[in-house]
Amino acid sequence: MILQFGTSRFLQAHVDLFASEARDAGQTVADIAIVQVSDDPVRAQRLAAFDDAAGFPVVIRGLEGGVPVERTVQVRSVVQGLAAAHDWSELCALFVGQVTHVVSNTGDHGYMIPPEDRITIADDRPPRSFPAILLALLHRRWRFGGAGVTFLPCELVAGNGHTLRATVRDLAEQLRLPPAFVEWLGVACLWVDTLVDRIVSEPIHPAGAVAEPYALWAIRDQPGLILPFTHQAIVVTDDLPRFERLKLHILNLGHSWLAERWYRAGMVAAATVRQAMADADTLADLRRLYTDEVVPGFATGGLDDEAATYVEKTMDRFANPFIDHRLSDIYASHAAKVAKRVSGFVDWVDASGSAVPMPELRALAQRYEVKQ
Repeated sequence: MILQFGTSRFLQAHVDLFASEARDAGQTVADIAIVQVSDDPVRAQRLAAFDDAAGFPVVIRGLEGGVPVERTVQVRSVVQGLAAAHDWSELCALFVGQVTHVVSNTGDHGYMIPPEDRITIADDRPPRSFPAILLALLHRRWRFGGAGVTFLPCELVAGNGHTLRATVRDLAEQLRLPPAFVEWLGVACLWVDTLVDRIVSEPIHPAGAVAEPYALWAIRDQPGLILPFTHQAIVVTDDLPRFERLKLHILNLGHSWLAERWYRAGMVAAATVRQAMADADTLADLRRLYTDEVVPGFATGGLDDEAATYVEKTMDRFANPFIDHRLSDIYASHAAKVAKRVSGFVDWVDASGSAVPMPELRALAQRYEVKQ
């Protein structure tokens, strides 16, 4: 069984959808059980929907090669919803006896551990936080002689697998759990870094989601890695930073460039990425930025062809007629985003020793270096 922590619409339109499509294509794919970590009553309503054998819909809307597409897939890979707070005994039994893989998307603060979870772990009740819940389940599995588990976290944290492993291992040591168990965590279990990339624009109630056509699940290869299924959107790679850089310095950089242009034009509150792309001057200027500065920058790392391909996909994603992504939302924490997305790219290119002019990107980076 695949155990999923997080009831978000993102995972429904990503991992859950991929598993369902892989099964429809003839692969033998284990069932997915979804665990709610929080006590949010709205999310609790989704759990009952996950028990429905009919599944839930995922609607794919957007542009593929500039052509509008819309299709609906009925996802049937999920068979059960569990709340850690109310279904602890059942969750423990599943984890000890059936689970082979764990996926997660627990939000920006998902790896945080409250003080009460640093005191002890109990058999009869769950901890509050995701890492402590994992630790309690893993400790029980180890005590019963279970095999290791493969973790494929989807949180937007650099080195998410390594970070989750360190978080769980550190907590085990703080709680003075047996050294043999702590060693088992690192030797028997696989904690795999992954990168996810897909815009999931809205939920469908009680379960389901609306998403763009583009999707990527890049997974860092490592010895012993066995995936629960394969899919055209899954890439196993020994160079995960390459995918992270393409996303950060093309998709995210483009967002920040559009947000900067919006800010300097007077900040119309309701303006969206799609509306910006409908403006001929903005469209031409963004394409010129990608062609004249971004792709040549990637060429210093031998990634010019990959960058050019990703640019075309990004332009389709920005022009998606079904998504209203407000520029005001993108502008939040703008200086910090520019530092990471733009200045980080300029620094990476300069570190190659190649002289790439990039006048517009350098000007944008310097503008916010002064403010900081």
